[in-house]
Amino acid sequence: MSKNGYKNKDMKIENSQIRDYLLENGVVDQAALDPIFAQAEKDQEQLCDLLVQQNVLDEKQCVKVKAAVLGYPFIDLTKENIPGQILSMIPEQVAKKSQVIAFEKSGKTLKVAMLDPENLQIIDFLRKKTDLEIMPYMTTEDSFHTVIKQYVKSLKAEFGEIIPEDAIAITAQGEDDDLVKIAEDLPIVRIVDTLLKHAILDGASDIHIEPQEKDVIVRYRIDGILRQAMTLPKNALQGIVARIKVLSNLKLDEHRLPQDGRFKIENEEFKISFRVSILPVFDGEKIVMRLLNESSHGLTLEKMGMFGEGLEAVHREIQKPNGMILVTGPTGSGKTTTLYTVVDILNSPEVNISTVEDPVEYRMESINQTQVQTKIGMTFAAALRALLRQDPDIIMVGEIRDQETLEIAIHAAMTGHLVLSTLHTNSAAGAIPRMVDMGVEPFLIASTTNIVIAQRLVRRLCSECRQSYKLIDKEVETLKKNYDLDSIAQTLYRIGGLKAGTKWTEIELFKSNGCSQCNGTGYKGRSGIYEVFEITEEIQKLITQNATSEVMEKKARENGMVTMVEDGFYKIVKGMTSIEEVMRVTKE
Repeated sequence: MSKNGYKNKDMKIENSQIRDYLLENGVVDQAALDPIFAQAEKDQEQLCDLLVQQNVLDEKQCVKVKAAVLGYPFIDLTKENIPGQILSMIPEQVAKKSQVIAFEKSGKTLKVAMLDPENLQIIDFLRKKTDLEIMPYMTTEDSFHTVIKQYVKSLKAEFGEIIPEDAIAITAQGEDDDLVKIAEDLPIVRIVDTLLKHAILDGASDIHIEPQEKDVIVRYRIDGILRQAMTLPKNALQGIVARIKVLSNLKLDEHRLPQDGRFKIENEEFKISFRVSILPVFDGEKIVMRLLNESSHGLTLEKMGMFGEGLEAVHREIQKPNGMILVTGPTGSGKTTTLYTVVDILNSPEVNISTVEDPVEYRMESINQTQVQTKIGMTFAAALRALLRQDPDIIMVGEIRDQETLEIAIHAAMTGHLVLSTLHTNSAAGAIPRMVDMGVEPFLIASTTNIVIAQRLVRRLCSECRQSYKLIDKEVETLKKNYDLDSIAQTLYRIGGLKAGTKWTEIELFKSNGCSQCNGTGYKGRSGIYEVFEITEEIQKLITQNATSEVMEKKARENGMVTMVEDGFYKIVKGMTSIEEVMRVTKE
């Protein structure tokens, strides 16, 4: 499989065929194409995949090109609603396993959309099963996954079936009834299973089950924003809480104290770990579940939104045998995901990687992960101290919260370990004075810190309802009150975001109106915006002189550092996100 995760890597397409097609049809300029083609040949990568990675083509264009080269028609089903009787001609399990969707029947021909139309085995199987002529079309992964969701009823429809008929059964449970019996009651099991299934399908990161005076509200956090998913009758609460406690191995009869637990759901398609927090509130017990997709490894810094000099600097610094790599930003800005991605890159049989986390979010193979237990004195500092006696090469500390942990981490970085951790600061350069405030000598910080990455998460514009527009003079003036647009433009000229001399009113920008694909929000998925602050010799001198973060940032920018706002604007002009999103996450 390629780095981009396309499964149709086996298709017999030569890079030269892709290159010839792109040039003949004027899709990509030869000057831009030649170096990427050379890289694809050298690394034995698929040219199309590299063009997507480097934002020259999007996934849809890439698949269209492959389809044209192979001689198959292309179909995009992301906006199509396929009739149930057509969809069900291929059972859901077969569709998922072989990545094929039936979308239209005309006469004796069944049209199917495939990720790999060269899979003759499945075409032959479908021909025999349906007794129809099979006409394969090529489609994108996005299109395929959108249609797969059509096999599932909507959340409201499913609850419409469960609740009315089972409302009586739920109500009939008395207060003193055996809680285990309630938790295993069929209606309750169905309700909880349905809530979990839809959260996974919708790509939620958290599920909130909140008791009110008269009912229970269920909300999903999708792309960082909470949305109401369902309102349930209040009499279902006791059963739902009991069911989740059983799944998480928690005390069923404890209703006055907070409890934390976890459980896992695994099947052929995904492996999701749920971290559960139960808190007593006035109207009952409130549940928050964090969903952690353990099958989504293979994440790369490029896919997360890093590029150019910043990306090169991170790769350069994480390959060093010792020193500190710090990731900064507020809660929920994706710091842990960045750390796990770096750990994934460094994970090889030659190194011993150990972590101290609170809590352990993702389970990773061949990595020793330790959970902080503050109640019994197993703090970050205590765990880190014990861990250093275990002969690790690379140490990941979930978060540096106090002077003791910071001092041990710095000591470890000085004695030949590579230390990865996070700090709560607003900018990358701000991490330095923060560490000085925590009581560490500036010369120690200067000699051990390799790089600081500050980040935020912005929502990506939905590609289906994205529309282009241009700024008017009045809007540019308003933006200038918040941002130094001239300086941002200069950086964008330098890193290839804009052609020199382009005015802000001439740039094609994008916004989305909302559609069925993005649940009317205009956004689908998230990307990081970054500020990569490399500790060069010049910066080291400034640290030892106790320079302010502003002075250090100014020097780093002179040396080519792209600020988080500039990275945000780069992603705006590339059509990945909107001005509103960047403003939302960068306004301090």
